[in-house]
Amino acid sequence: MKVCNDLEPKKVFQYFEDICSIPHGSKNTKAISDYCVAFAKEHHLNYIQDEMNNVIIFKEGSAGYENSETIIIQGHMDMVCEKENGVDIDFEKEGLRLFVDGDFLKAKGTTLGGDDGIAMAYAFAILEDDTLAHPPLEVVITVDEEIGMLGAEGIDLSMLKGRKLLNIDSDEEGIFLTSCAGGLTAECELPITRKSAEGIGYELKITGLAGGHSGSEIHKEHGNAIMLMGRLLKSLADRLDYAIVSLEGGLKDNAIPRETVCNILMEEAQEAELAEILKEYEADLKKEYHISDPEVSVLYTKKNQETKEALDRSSFAKVIFMLRNLPCGVQHMSMDIPGLVETSLNAGIMTLNEDTFSLSFSVRSSVTSRKYEVTDRLCFVTEFLGGSVNISGDYPAWEYKADSKMRDLMVETYRDLFQEEPQIQAIHAGLECGIFSGKLDGLDCISFGPANFDIHTPKERLSISSTEKVWKLIVEFLKRSK
Repeated sequence: MKVCNDLEPKKVFQYFEDICSIPHGSKNTKAISDYCVAFAKEHHLNYIQDEMNNVIIFKEGSAGYENSETIIIQGHMDMVCEKENGVDIDFEKEGLRLFVDGDFLKAKGTTLGGDDGIAMAYAFAILEDDTLAHPPLEVVITVDEEIGMLGAEGIDLSMLKGRKLLNIDSDEEGIFLTSCAGGLTAECELPITRKSAEGIGYELKITGLAGGHSGSEIHKEHGNAIMLMGRLLKSLADRLDYAIVSLEGGLKDNAIPRETVCNILMEEAQEAELAEILKEYEADLKKEYHISDPEVSVLYTKKNQETKEALDRSSFAKVIFMLRNLPCGVQHMSMDIPGLVETSLNAGIMTLNEDTFSLSFSVRSSVTSRKYEVTDRLCFVTEFLGGSVNISGDYPAWEYKADSKMRDLMVETYRDLFQEEPQIQAIHAGLECGIFSGKLDGLDCISFGPANFDIHTPKERLSISSTEKVWKLIVEFLKRSK
């Protein structure tokens, strides 16, 4: 018996469980794309699957709605794959392990992928149900949204008739988003050289951080494990003589990293001072992050006498300088919308290879000039040190539209159904609406979704009752869109 069979609305959760059974992390979307195609074929719906694996599915309007304005329903098929330490799962080959906990649907030890599998589940439930009243529908499901909106950037939308778009990619039910920041990915790469070093091996680890979405949760001041490791390495360098062998942290540039690990070599005689420095640093972090990251820990494990290829002194200094001087976190708050982050960046992935050190940043801003200004700072520091920066996934901001019939109808529908007043907001996280607006002249769009908490972390949980409310909202909105 499937875990979602008893949940309402049944078809939505059944499709969501099917989606979760198929591996669909970013860059691993062929199987889930083919699932979308198989659905379209089974229900005799016209579809397009492009070379990137983006899928568009078409359905004619129901009786009486044939000549109504076409509605685009849009979401993305890729998810952020994060897991807790010790969880045995191969995201490339295995599905998620769902379970119900009260009002929440969760996955055991991993992200849930409610961002944005729930959009697909809603869309398929609507497309399957021939009893629903709705205008002609164009369902657009993109790939690789989580790594720079690559699918939205590459997809051909010239065949679409719709100029009203429902983007189901928001995580606070009752809040309708009407603009978002633009962004890009900047990978800063520094050439390094190594030399043979020997000593006792020590593994340093910063762990227990909350992490979170680098757009929607950047304002919560969660500790960034990569930057905190840089701070630690600088403190150690001020007091100890050691060599860096390996250094890594983070999995996705748009997820605030929760853990970093560094392996060093040094003389055993310095171990007592190492332990004292780590103890002091952990105490500082627990004080500084006592609200946002109360479980933060700084640990070390002693290894054996080793001879390894470690960073030479020049590369050692450059890596630490880079970690201590590249910007990270909130840079500017909006002067137009109180409480909204205007510009930020997140160091999400750190790798130290044989001959390169790299940091991958997700840069966001609702002001285009500041997006490029903060990117220039990354380039200036990296290039000054002899490195280079690769820019990818550059997408535009989605600008607020003062006159939106879609927004007005959605607010009216929500108010009538639930006797609650929804909120209209802008968001710092990136949405594909900006790219779609640039490709479809006169596009009117709104972004919304059910309550989904702690996305991009293994604590992610989707509210069952909120999912049902949003289902009712979509169905009624389509009915009123005659």
